[in-house]
Amino acid sequence: MRAAVCLWALAVPLAPLSATMAPPGFVPPAPGTYRLEHIMRAPDGIVLDSDGKAHQFAQFSTEKITLFSFIYTYCTDAKGCPLAYATLHQLKQSIEGDSALRDRVRFVSMSFDPQFDTPQVMRHYGGQDGRDARGVRWHFLTTGSGKQLAPLLDGFGQDVALAAQQLPGQRVPTLSHLLKVYLLDTNGSVREIYSPAYLHPAVLLNDIKTLLIERAEPRR
Repeated sequence: MRAAVCLWALAVPLAPLSATMAPPGFVPPAPGTYRLEHIMRAPDGIVLDSDGKAHQFAQFSTEKITLFSFIYTYCTDAKGCPLAYATLHQLKQSIEGDSALRDRVRFVSMSFDPQFDTPQVMRHYGGQDGRDARGVRWHFLTTGSGKQLAPLLDGFGQDVALAAQQLPGQRVPTLSHLLKVYLLDTNGSVREIYSPAYLHPAVLLNDIKTLLIERAEPRR
């Protein structure tokens, strides 16, 4: 498990950001040369897609290998949501060039703030990535209330709290939390949790391939 603290920033437009770069000479382990342990079972609950339709979260956490993260549409922390988005966007392009992976992987981003991040806001935030039905599907979800969000936060072990102080004139809350991106296998089991330090496209890609190799191995 990999986790690190980050702080979501103020509500200003997102600026372009490149995905995190690996240290010079960094080479991740080859796919299939290591094992990803079963950390926990992904929780279930009621979520809303970007069209406002209600679903069980299990529809987005099983059947395909899934990269899941909680997001905040007005985050501007360079080590928070923009970094996660840029990394996944880069990874999405790499996966779409591989026919063996393209239809076996999905991305899911869910809002921390159901009051502000309505389905319409999530649809705008997802942009073309959320509308692309030909490549890797990327779902941008929210919930109908904090009450519906709570069991998902608890089930994933995702802490979030209001910052101790709000800046004068600030119209939206500042939240502090641990930035985590979760890798789920096709059975909805969490197999890895990435912090910003490990959120490299090459690492994520090799972990995805490792799960696919595991799935293809004959059962003993």
